[in-house]
Amino acid sequence: MSSPTSEKAPQLTRVLRLPAIVLFGLTYMSPVAVFTTYGIVNDETAGHLPAAYVLALGVMLLTAHSYGRMVRSFPAAGSAYKYSQRVFGGHVGFLTGWTLMLDYLFLPMVSFLLAGIYLHAQFPGVPQGVWSVLVLLLVLVFNVLGVKFISKITAIIMGITALLLVVFVTLSGVQSEVSASDAFQSFIPESGQWTLLAGGAAILALSFLGFDAVSTLAEEAHNPRKTIPLGIILTTAIGGGLFILVAWVGSLVRPDNNFTDPDSAGAELMETVGGSALSGAFTAVYVLGCIGSAMVSQASVSRIIFSMGRDGLLPRTVFGRLHPKFGTPVGALIAVSAVALLSTVLTLDQAVVMINFGALAAFSMVNLSVIKHYLFGKGRTTGARSLLVNGLLPGLGFASTVWLWTSLTGETFVVGLVWMAVGVLLLAISTRFFTRQPPELHMGAEGEDFAALETETPTVSRPHEGSPLG
Repeated sequence: MSSPTSEKAPQLTRVLRLPAIVLFGLTYMSPVAVFTTYGIVNDETAGHLPAAYVLALGVMLLTAHSYGRMVRSFPAAGSAYKYSQRVFGGHVGFLTGWTLMLDYLFLPMVSFLLAGIYLHAQFPGVPQGVWSVLVLLLVLVFNVLGVKFISKITAIIMGITALLLVVFVTLSGVQSEVSASDAFQSFIPESGQWTLLAGGAAILALSFLGFDAVSTLAEEAHNPRKTIPLGIILTTAIGGGLFILVAWVGSLVRPDNNFTDPDSAGAELMETVGGSALSGAFTAVYVLGCIGSAMVSQASVSRIIFSMGRDGLLPRTVFGRLHPKFGTPVGALIAVSAVALLSTVLTLDQAVVMINFGALAAFSMVNLSVIKHYLFGKGRTTGARSLLVNGLLPGLGFASTVWLWTSLTGETFVVGLVWMAVGVLLLAISTRFFTRQPPELHMGAEGEDFAALETETPTVSRPHEGSPLG
């Protein structure tokens, strides 16, 4: 009798090309997310929000480069777990993946919470929690229908979002209250303000979450060794460029940054630029952005949970099966939705502190993985170019990510360290107090199957070793 691992495991289908992958990443990031923390970070940075975004984008591009380098060596549906596990071993990989799950598992919850907050503000007769649950159910249905269907919805959402941003930028340029000589003051920090910028950039790192999630699509992408690295870089650069542009034109219209409520500064800014009509349109598009971000973030983490179930790390009958008609991991999608129900009881501040710790910790490990793999490990290359691409750039990425990491709040560190402690305990139990190797996930092809990943085949060959937890 054949073992479960020797039987053909259920496989996702390769249906995504580069444009759909970039739209997935941008929708995850949600360009209107710039307004979520607009007033808060403006206060934090003394009116230098654009400069903080430039700093955050620089850090994220360095890390995006590292993700791209690792995908070229491990083009299965990989992420921080995958790379650190292959480079540093199973124990480090497990803890990296466990920490990143803090980001992936709770990010959909934040999107549902934000959608509920804005819809409740527009329709106060319906409780916020009810709105969050209704959006959750809608997103669940969309995800069950499949990633190809999701890619069509993301294209619509991004089109509507782009239209709003074009209108906002155009009207802001017309109504600018700043002279030409002072137009770029928001990019120039004063002496002693770099600490403020670092703190602001650490908060803004939340806006960029999504470029790394592109790597989880490798099992559903054509030519993943090429399209996934390029998709990661394009997602980061385009998203960051939009954030900087919107923050800058906003500073031209409201250079005083004196908002009634920093939490709702985005809506107030829109009303300043285009009156109640633009403010109402902004609310509608913002909710659409929350729906889109929740949809793609739920799709991403459900692929991770599906891979765990497929390999027996979670109950296979619940999480390791695909819907017979739609080919989607329904059990995993329902599990993520169940966790996201916390959006009905948590505040936004409580939800946000759960996320950034895991993301920045994982980013640090990916940068270190590039250095070890390409300079000292099995992927070792030599020469000046290798020292630049595989040494200096990821080294700068690691240092700058740690800089942002240390700028997080004490509450964030408490949540993150408690989560890591639980992971260490689980690892100790599963490995009999570190005397055995931790379990691995099997997702996608590796090694001798690299050539198969370069083809345009609609399905994936039988999985071999390794797979991402995050």
